[in-house]
Amino acid sequence: MLRLKTMGWKKTGARWTESRALAGTLAMGLLIATTSQGRAQDTVQTTTTTTPTKTTITSSKIGPSAPVTYDNRWETYIGLTYMSFKAGQNLPKFMNFGGGVVQGTYWLTDHLGASIQYRGQAGTTPVFAGADLYKISRPLVYMNMGLLGAEYRGPKNQYIAVNYHAYGGVSHGTFSDTRKPNEPFFYQVTGLYRDSTKPIAYLGGSIDYNLAKRVAIRLSPDLVLTHFGTDTREYFGISLGGIYRFGKR
Repeated sequence: MLRLKTMGWKKTGARWTESRALAGTLAMGLLIATTSQGRAQDTVQTTTTTTPTKTTITSSKIGPSAPVTYDNRWETYIGLTYMSFKAGQNLPKFMNFGGGVVQGTYWLTDHLGASIQYRGQAGTTPVFAGADLYKISRPLVYMNMGLLGAEYRGPKNQYIAVNYHAYGGVSHGTFSDTRKPNEPFFYQVTGLYRDSTKPIAYLGGSIDYNLAKRVAIRLSPDLVLTHFGTDTREYFGISLGGIYRFGKR
């Protein structure tokens, strides 16, 4: 009987243990399920409440510059000039002749234009060595020129244009500006030309670098022909300046 009681107690204890184990398992499963559900809710809540940031890209569009069409009717040119020049028939050394140029061009077609030009240049010149005895050293010389000519526009694009030109006219040279009234020997001892008005010509070309549709920078080298003495002399000249185009052809 004691054995049966013992067996019954053991059996009852086993069942109690099994019940406790089952209850623990259920409690653990419920805890895990509750935790998983809470995490899922947190995930859903986070997902639904988070608004993605929208990035707006603003692109600035810069339009191209106005095209250079070369359809202008008028063109003006103002620049600085330089010429290597001899102020006397037999002077051994050249002088530096600097000044300015103003030019207006009327374009007849896309390639051909008629131009009028004024040039003024001045400088001091070396003279014969014997002039030092008369206290004459590097007298002032200046020249005023008026020319007419033609421009021919050659290859061109949006950046540069190549032009060819020929100008002819007259030049009045003043070589006695520093001569004193008591110096009748001035021309003999200095070797300078006498004041006179003579023909002059400029033959050359130019390169125009466009800064805008109407504005450009011009570099213009020239072969200069003068005739102040007994023969025609050839000199190198160059000018640099700005161009403004206006009017429509």
